[in-house]
Amino acid sequence: MSPDYSVYLVTDRPLCCGRDLVEIVGLAVQGGASMVQLREKQAGTRDFVAIAHALLDIVRPAGVPLLINDRIDVALAVGADGVHVGQSDMPYEDARCLLGPEAIIGLSVETMEQAKEAESWDVDYFGVSPVFASTTKTDTGEPWGLEGLRRLREQSAKPLVGIGSLGPANAADVIRAGADGVAVVSAICSAEKPDRAAAELCRVVRSSR
Repeated sequence: MSPDYSVYLVTDRPLCCGRDLVEIVGLAVQGGASMVQLREKQAGTRDFVAIAHALLDIVRPAGVPLLINDRIDVALAVGADGVHVGQSDMPYEDARCLLGPEAIIGLSVETMEQAKEAESWDVDYFGVSPVFASTTKTDTGEPWGLEGLRRLREQSAKPLVGIGSLGPANAADVIRAGADGVAVVSAICSAEKPDRAAAELCRVVRSSR
């Protein structure tokens, strides 16, 4: 069965408003989040592994894949479902070699040139980054915009996951422009009720197809 990229939660502890990340992810999954990426830029390896184990205890029973951002060693240590890598992270072919053929591997693409180069690579999806200018991730290129996303959809057979200032207000436009799913950070992590936020995103995404 192909992964469901519809509502793709990317974690960010500073955006959880002082609340427990594991609890927020649990609520998001209850609300319908279909994939979770654990992104920890500041945590030490021991803490990163502990959080990943805790999240696996939540997502596995729900059948939701857990991907690890960048850290292939952490993904291997905990038996995560895969990884997401950026343009400056470990090359995808090395990640694939280490994780095996069943792992889900996503790749961030910030330009059409990067997407064209990677079209033949053994990656499972492209993270189209950023669709709109983002305040949660600043080390990215110029925004794709909806028109750029449409052009990419015309040229790529890969599943496309849009990321960058996405939420219920613009998720429908992103899906209609060709994305298979929307990746969100603050729209769930900072929401007063993460389960309701995830459920609303699910409704918007599925009604826009």
